[in-house]
Amino acid sequence: METNTAGGAYRVLARKYRPQNFGDLIGQEPMVRTLTNAFHTGRIAQAWMLTGVRGVGKTTTARILARALNYKTDAIDQPTIDLSTPGEHCQAIMEGRHVDVIEMDAASHTGIDDIREIIEQVRYRPVSARYKVYIIDEVHMLSNQAFNGLLKTLEEPPPHVKFIFATTEIRKVPITVLSRCQRFDLRRIDSGLLAGHLKNIAGQEGIDIDDTSLAMIARAGEGSARDSLSILDQAIAHAGGKVEAETVRAMLGLADRARIIDLFEMLMRGNVAGALKEFRAQYDVGADPSVVLADLAEFNHLVTRLRFMPDVANDMSLSEDERVRGRDFAEKLSIRALSRTWQMLLKGITEVETASRPVQAAEMLLIRLAHAADLPTLDEALKMLESGVTSAPRPSVDTSRPAGGTSMSGGRPADAVASAAMGVNAGGGSTAIRLVQSEPHAQPVPEARPQPEPAADEAPAPAVPLNTLADIVALAEKHRDMQFKIMVKNCVRLVAIAPGRLEIGLTDDAPKTLPSDIAQKLLGWTGIRWMVSVSREAGGQTMAEAETARRDMLVTDARADPDVAAILAQFPGARITDVRIATNGAESVDLDVELPDVSLTPDDDDD
Repeated sequence: METNTAGGAYRVLARKYRPQNFGDLIGQEPMVRTLTNAFHTGRIAQAWMLTGVRGVGKTTTARILARALNYKTDAIDQPTIDLSTPGEHCQAIMEGRHVDVIEMDAASHTGIDDIREIIEQVRYRPVSARYKVYIIDEVHMLSNQAFNGLLKTLEEPPPHVKFIFATTEIRKVPITVLSRCQRFDLRRIDSGLLAGHLKNIAGQEGIDIDDTSLAMIARAGEGSARDSLSILDQAIAHAGGKVEAETVRAMLGLADRARIIDLFEMLMRGNVAGALKEFRAQYDVGADPSVVLADLAEFNHLVTRLRFMPDVANDMSLSEDERVRGRDFAEKLSIRALSRTWQMLLKGITEVETASRPVQAAEMLLIRLAHAADLPTLDEALKMLESGVTSAPRPSVDTSRPAGGTSMSGGRPADAVASAAMGVNAGGGSTAIRLVQSEPHAQPVPEARPQPEPAADEAPAPAVPLNTLADIVALAEKHRDMQFKIMVKNCVRLVAIAPGRLEIGLTDDAPKTLPSDIAQKLLGWTGIRWMVSVSREAGGQTMAEAETARRDMLVTDARADPDVAAILAQFPGARITDVRIATNGAESVDLDVELPDVSLTPDDDDD
């Protein structure tokens, strides 16, 4: 295959190696299988909708599909998927210059006038091909009027007309259009498959490139064949000869994968100084701070996947360091530590990208990550604060102590021993609370007596027992907080309650700060810290709803009473306004009955 065109201009790899038939498409096997069966059985649709991210082959697939519809050779004159032998119309269709295959860019033809032109033309039969095929790229850019104008023709097109739409924004396409098309979602191409495809093209071009470089290019392409080929083109020009990993890394502003793993290991050890030094070293050789953090997040995700799916290590796009050390981390790091690191990295990357000083922001994030490596989760911390002791295990990746004075078990240097005041020993058992001063000649505080540790799922009982919402309301009334009392009665649905733990549901009009307000109030009123969480379950009735339901039931029962019914019958228009049950033990009911205005007129005989 020639590198240059007839005019001597260089053809980029993305155009030069554009797929010419369905066999050349990579990573789209489900779509190819569906189309193959449809063509074999003669169930050819009137319209197709191709959707996917940029560069996965939507427009190319549309041209191949138009070629298959109009395939004609001396031996075959019917639609077919087997395009191994070039047909009469194939070259013109693939080059976008066939008179019966009309390609339109909806980004520049958005109005009803453009669609009206198509509607006028569909009545005429094709000039030379079997079908007149309309390929509309970026169809989501059409206006609402254009979509509406196309509906009738799209639903009942002439038998010689086919429509093929392509879009990257499928949600912007009206459902009325989607329902008239067969939809194919073109998937992102797997990194390993993409690396193999790039290696094949590099071989055809006679380019010497190593597997590590191919893996980096495939990752940077993010599942897009066109993007990956464009990066490969750039790498070939940048290297000026043999393409090596260092060249590609410098071109893309990436950090060395092995050094990323080293940085990750230091963070998991809690080695702040080593992590900052390694980050600065990567930054000095050209790595972008946000890219370094993104690579850390990617490796963290890989380790998490390897913990549950060991077969991921067989991915061709992974380096040997990622396979071996990633599997080792997956065996030794807890999901708790990996999940927390992932969340902190996601938030930190956004901070770094928007910060006026990205390097400093990245270093502050690394410090937080290192110090959080052995911190307990929120529920564990609350139990530790309530009980005064803890037996929570720390995340660990190695029991050995490196030269920097830290250990992979999340240990701290000597100047951070004061953070161990919660008292965790190596065996996981609890010890008495004590404070250790790091300054020289400091006198340690005398050790307190050992305290019995409560059960793992048991919180200390509050000084004021709370078992229902009514208890919380009564507590609010006792402290004369009427606004809080009304808010709890009207907006809170009880799901579960236990000592130190409250799970609730909220009404639609409840303030967003109500759970935190409840926790703060209960902390001040009961003397213990309450965990107040909003459940996905609906929960029971609010107290206000329960009182209303009870009042309605009492009114209904009162209406059924014969005496009350006689009164209501004697006074038409009378209604029961309230029902009160006597609380002194007597079996009596007080009714408030609103009587209509009655004017008493004396009889004529009573003069």
